[in-house]
Amino acid sequence: MRYRGGSPLPPAAPRGAHPAGPEPSDWRTLSRLLPYLWRYRWRVAAAIAFMLGAKLANIGVPLLLKELIDAMDVKSASAAALLVVPVGLLLAYGGLRLSTSVFNELRELVFSKATHGAARSIALATFEHLHSLSLRFHLERQTGGMTRDIERGVRGIESMVSFAMFNIVATFIEVLLVLAVLGAKFDWRFVAVTFAALLLYIGFTVWVTEWRIEFRREANLSDSVASTRAVDSLLNYETVKYFNNEAFEARRYDESLERFRLAQLKSRSSLGLLNIGQQLIIASGLVAMLWLATQGVVQGRLSLGDLVMVNAFMIQIYIPLNFLGVVYREIKQSLTDLARMFTLMDTAREVRDAPGAQPLQGLRAPVVRFENVHFAYAADRPILRGVSFEIAAGTTVAVVGPSGAGKSTLARLLFRFYDVQQGRITIAGQDIRMVTQDSLRRAIGIVPQDTVLFNDTIAYNIAYGRTDATPEQVQQAARAAHIHDFIVSTPQGYEAMVGERGLKLSGGEKQRVAIARTLLKDPPVLVFDEATSALDSANERAIQAELRQVARGKTTLVIAHRLSTVVDAHEILVMDAGRIVERGTHAQLLAAQGRYAGMWALQRNMNENRL
Repeated sequence: MRYRGGSPLPPAAPRGAHPAGPEPSDWRTLSRLLPYLWRYRWRVAAAIAFMLGAKLANIGVPLLLKELIDAMDVKSASAAALLVVPVGLLLAYGGLRLSTSVFNELRELVFSKATHGAARSIALATFEHLHSLSLRFHLERQTGGMTRDIERGVRGIESMVSFAMFNIVATFIEVLLVLAVLGAKFDWRFVAVTFAALLLYIGFTVWVTEWRIEFRREANLSDSVASTRAVDSLLNYETVKYFNNEAFEARRYDESLERFRLAQLKSRSSLGLLNIGQQLIIASGLVAMLWLATQGVVQGRLSLGDLVMVNAFMIQIYIPLNFLGVVYREIKQSLTDLARMFTLMDTAREVRDAPGAQPLQGLRAPVVRFENVHFAYAADRPILRGVSFEIAAGTTVAVVGPSGAGKSTLARLLFRFYDVQQGRITIAGQDIRMVTQDSLRRAIGIVPQDTVLFNDTIAYNIAYGRTDATPEQVQQAARAAHIHDFIVSTPQGYEAMVGERGLKLSGGEKQRVAIARTLLKDPPVLVFDEATSALDSANERAIQAELRQVARGKTTLVIAHRLSTVVDAHEILVMDAGRIVERGTHAQLLAAQGRYAGMWALQRNMNENRL
């Protein structure tokens, strides 16, 4: 069964708000999008056919309007003709108008699945890629800005495809058809005036829009910074309260909003210039065309219907062109937003499966070895310096030492959140860099020191250890972690919500949920990273006894600060400055009167003083 689930504003986005590196070109972004649309090629073809049908019907409307007006010439038509012909033309006129709408609706109906499907596929691919990136990327990211990049990218797919195909392409098809009709029915001057006005209009629109696009980019950047700061502040709500910094956070957020407001004002002001220029060009072209048509009517070369047809054609092609600036800007912005998302997808994986990597084998009784492991998060700050030890099958090895000694780094390397720079780590004799990450992480269970829970039910968070677990199995794991009685005592029981990052639960309750989750996973290799650090003494003793029972027969690494929790380990490693300085059992290390014995005496004295 599955459970349901006051500082000045910096000139650029903070690190992690946007992917690093130059943005790809528009053509490269389009080339990345096409394979997603190609999956729906038959729908695309059908949508294009409906679009052509709509444009042909649209072009037919002014032609029929001309015929209708010319048919009303009472001097050359009989009474019967004056009655029958206009009625037929009116019906045809209405049919063409209806056909235009029907074809457009059919186009939207057919093509919507392609656009939404492509957007879904790209968003899913981005989400999966982000989960495949190393821990280093996620430690440096800023969630608010990154999620806005993905959100805008998904919206950009639908906007860009719709605008590009059904506005830009459709408009140019209609323009070509109008030019062909004008060339066939009238002289070259009509085509020349129309073509010149269109070229001037398009050139002016593209030039001004390219200038304006920088204001939109600046607005989006400020929007991402504002979102990043808002999300970061809300996630750290308690820290803000601890230091009375509500006003400080509001001021920083307001500075981002102010930068966004100024960029929006620049964009709006420049839009006014664009609209005035466009209307001037449209008006000039329309006046020139109507002047030519009026001259033709006066000279007897054209009929009144021809004049109306020319006017209808001009209005018909200039109305969509009137939005060309908006459409072009939206396409450019959609490409920019989509490029952001593709840049996220292009972020290199620091940790990746080796070519031909196979699943981890031999997990019935695995042996874990660290062999001369060297590691540094940064080149000038080494963390591990030649660490070597073995956890025999079914035994428990504990690692103790001061903060910063490299204890938790051992767990991160075992999970391959990072790869070692020298040496190797093996499980069941297999270098973990040579096996698939999926099989490696399925084989290891961890109870971390800092437990973060999903904002969902307690049942969901426990069942996250094995998403296909039954309610009975979830409750069994909760009992083993000594949290079942607490859960059933709450009004909602296992359906109680734990809040953002589990903040509705105490530290000890969160840690017991994490223990239950790992017990439910039941992996052959266990890692306890300060697994009972948030528990009181009574619960710690109870859970320690349960953990010892669970760890029996499993290969277990225990990372601890409180030495009382590791006295039963088969071997204890004492680390300092990235090296193992002592090793042995609890009794052997006490007898050696070395670093471990000093730590033991210090902790005993501290406990006695508390009492």
